[in-house]
Amino acid sequence: MSSRNMKEEILDLKEKYAKKTIQELMEKFGYKNKMAVPKIEKVVVNCGFGKMISGKTGQEREKIQNHILESLALITGQRPVLQKARKSISGFKLKKGMPVGAMVTLRGRRMYDFLEKLIYLVLPRKRDFRGISKESFDQNGNLTIGFKEYTPFPEVRAEKEKGIFGFEVTVVTSAKTKEEGIELLKSLGFPIKD
Repeated sequence: MSSRNMKEEILDLKEKYAKKTIQELMEKFGYKNKMAVPKIEKVVVNCGFGKMISGKTGQEREKIQNHILESLALITGQRPVLQKARKSISGFKLKKGMPVGAMVTLRGRRMYDFLEKLIYLVLPRKRDFRGISKESFDQNGNLTIGFKEYTPFPEVRAEKEKGIFGFEVTVVTSAKTKEEGIELLKSLGFPIKD
């Protein structure tokens, strides 16, 4: 393989989008303008820990919450924001204003770095992974992938971890339809099942 071909192989996602994806999608969907081509707007990493902390003492709750916040910060490279309960629900032992989740919104360079890690490292390491189902896309072409555990991420040392939690990653696109969203992410290298 010549060095020129090798350079083409190792394009980062932003370059790949600009040099390859825009052209492919313009041909496939017949867009007249480059600006009409859908793009990835943001990535949202979301973790709910309401079940884990219900019925726990204040100190135990804080310990679990801090563990999740630190792990999400390690995985995403950005500090998470706490999500609080909007109303009290006695059946779930939930009080209004109590922290029940954490969320990180990635944009720009961090978003592309996270997506590259997701495509090339994390998804292939996920247990029993055979590709992303087209059912994971909503009608607007946004993709949501659930992780039951965060051990496939290289930043996390599984043997040192105490509590393993799940979370979901949502890739928000500017696509108008499910098909456009699927083609956009497939062109960028996401392993989507046919």
